[in-house]
Amino acid sequence: MALDVDGKTIETTPMGFLADIGDWNERIAEVIAESEEINLTERHWDVVKYLRDEYINNAGNQPNTRSMVKAMAKKWNDRKVKAKTLYDLFPGDPSKQGGRIGGLPESRRKGGY
Repeated sequence: MALDVDGKTIETTPMGFLADIGDWNERIAEVIAESEEINLTERHWDVVKYLRDEYINNAGNQPNTRSMVKAMAKKWNDRKVKAKTLYDLFPGDPSKQGGRIGGLPESRRKGGY
């Protein structure tokens, strides 16, 4: 599979994840999000940037939803953040869909929430 972004072909896996994390940029994120019918807001970007930071700067860590809830509650200074909050942003699963939009490899993590 591949994405056409501004005249450039970007290779993806059969599940829509980028084949090369180095190909990612915010325009590619917008194209992926649009294909998944997501209009990226500031909160979406916060999640995507958090996932990228964890993966790139924390030895390939791909946080589960529970960890994401804690991180976003702290970031947004909002103790009411729940898993539902993240699923409202990324209905296809916050860690997987957010990671795909963020140009990260598909998570191989099993179980958890």
